[in-house]
Amino acid sequence: MACPFFMPTHKAENGMWLHAMRLPLGCGWQGYCTAPGYDGVIPEAQRLQEECSLGYSSTCPRLPADRAWDAIRFAVSRENESLIQLVYVCEKSHLPAEHGNLEYRVQDAQWVVAHADPRIQKKAECFLDSWLQKKRPSFSSENESENIHEQS
Repeated sequence: MACPFFMPTHKAENGMWLHAMRLPLGCGWQGYCTAPGYDGVIPEAQRLQEECSLGYSSTCPRLPADRAWDAIRFAVSRENESLIQLVYVCEKSHLPAEHGNLEYRVQDAQWVVAHADPRIQKKAECFLDSWLQKKRPSFSSENESENIHEQS
């Protein structure tokens, strides 16, 4: 899960998380808030670690009371050499509120089914980037990782 208002921008290299590979986006990410009235605000390190990266924050002062989702989850539902399909679930009060599939064509380095909400799409890109680094170690992190993010 990740806060629906968190917009990841780059991997966190500072090791703030004890088990970063277990995080909802596959590793720790730095980023900014997109909550109404706070767009672009960079969260404090502790808030980023304990709330933005995990979702379901009840103590974040920027979290709007009226929101569609509390957290977003991703998983790879199908993969082969040419296509990776992600399933996403947006949760509200620990129940599914929205779900769907996103598809990434590996050989073209292109999203063929993307999400219309840029926050969800960016999180999907981050999740896929982290997943590919773990699942396919030969995956070229420099070139291919950039392609994942550029094609959205």
